Amino acid sequence: MTDRASISFTKPVTKASGTLVAFAGADLTLGPAARRLGLEALVKRAAETARFTGKAMSTLDLIAPADAGLDRLVVIGTGKPEDLDEKDWVRLGGVAMGAIGKAKSATIVLERPDGRKLSGDLAADFALGVRLRGYSFDKYKKPKEGEGSSKPVAVKIAVAEMAAARSAWSGLSGVADGVVLARDLVNEPANVLGPVEFAAKAKALTRLGVEVEILGERELKKLDMAALLGVAQGSARPPRVAIMRWSGGKAKDQPLCFIGKGVVFDTGGISIKPSAGMEDMKGDMAGAAAVTGLMHALAARKAKTNAIGIIGLVENMPDGNAQRPGDIVTAKSGLTIEINNTDAEGRLVLCDLVTYAEERFKPRFMIDLATLTGAVIIALGHHHAGMFSTDDDLAVALSSAGAATGELVWRLPLGADYDKLIDSRFADMKNTGGRAAGSITGAQFIKRFVKDTPWVHLDIAGTAMDSPKTEINQSWASGWGVRLLDRLVKDKYER
Repeated sequence: MTDRASISFTKPVTKASGTLVAFAGADLTLGPAARRLGLEALVKRAAETARFTGKAMSTLDLIAPADAGLDRLVVIGTGKPEDLDEKDWVRLGGVAMGAIGKAKSATIVLERPDGRKLSGDLAADFALGVRLRGYSFDKYKKPKEGEGSSKPVAVKIAVAEMAAARSAWSGLSGVADGVVLARDLVNEPANVLGPVEFAAKAKALTRLGVEVEILGERELKKLDMAALLGVAQGSARPPRVAIMRWSGGKAKDQPLCFIGKGVVFDTGGISIKPSAGMEDMKGDMAGAAAVTGLMHALAARKAKTNAIGIIGLVENMPDGNAQRPGDIVTAKSGLTIEINNTDAEGRLVLCDLVTYAEERFKPRFMIDLATLTGAVIIALGHHHAGMFSTDDDLAVALSSAGAATGELVWRLPLGADYDKLIDSRFADMKNTGGRAAGSITGAQFIKRFVKDTPWVHLDIAGTAMDSPKTEINQSWASGWGVRLLDRLVKDKYER
């Protein structure tokens, strides 16, 4: 991983060098700090030539005049003031970092062009966008000849509310670190990141005060997690379950529980996948990555809540010991499952974890995240995750957190008619219900193992990896889910 931005906050500047970034509204109005720097006439003259109108997220890139003391001037449009919302400041940060590129240093005159006060929280949101856009995963690439220094750009954000911005960023930077951790985990190749190595990454959170417990194959057999173990039995690499506990609330408070699918590589098993695109299946552990990143974020910002993250780490391979279509396994809950497709393995991992979490921790709610089905991409594309829930209030809270962060969810139905599709002739259920409503039947399967605890299933197959590039992410892995769930916790479940 390369972090291309070293971020600091400073008071409004009267002089700058290197690259200078300023903002213009829809009427090309500059804020007071930019006007004090004498930029107004230059920007209006250049904007006319370049047909720059100040449209939101658009940029005007200028070679600065020789007497300006600058290398470049970048102007970013903010559009109409009334159209800017909270998540747009994160996006603007990403646009700024994208425009800065490989400059050695940059000063950003961060202000509203209409002169209204910009809060410290919004300044921190902007810094979040800078940090996330500055991420790249290039640890396995040699620098190209002539590329020069790989040192991060020194980004100074000049803002009136400097102290408030620094304070807000001290917490939000931990969330950024959580997103980066999740991206790194998903981007790593499977030969480097197996179940054991992933568990070690989770164990490293102890340095932040997270209590981490790792369960190996022997413990999982004692816990009767036969569904999870059935997925792992075709791989030479042993399974692991990592349990991460953050205790930031009162001892009596029920914990919030987040559960992640961690299939470090998914060949499909005996029901093997087509070879085209199979390399992407290194990312089939993105749910576990998001949960690990979330636990990092909560601990780093000292969240005032009790939270548990549980991740099931396995590899789905087709060797001579692999699970077969037609096999019947008994899950931890005691329910029997006919395996009619070994490529529907994520739900087998999750069903045992859901039972374990509910029985042991009696949480306030359970939210699982999984790259569960390709069907959700057909339904929703790459812009929303599929959301299934037994609790309306929890679903509404997640939708609100999604709207605030831009990590959007869309609720899809559950129901008895869909549930019938996974009835089996030979067992209590089968693990797939056919091509029709594939995302829904996957959710229905997991729901059969949930008792009374409020529960949400997030199918993140379309949002976690290989999704369209955005202002704040140019990487194959997005780290999707960390900011969404951190916001849910912050808004609804902290004292």
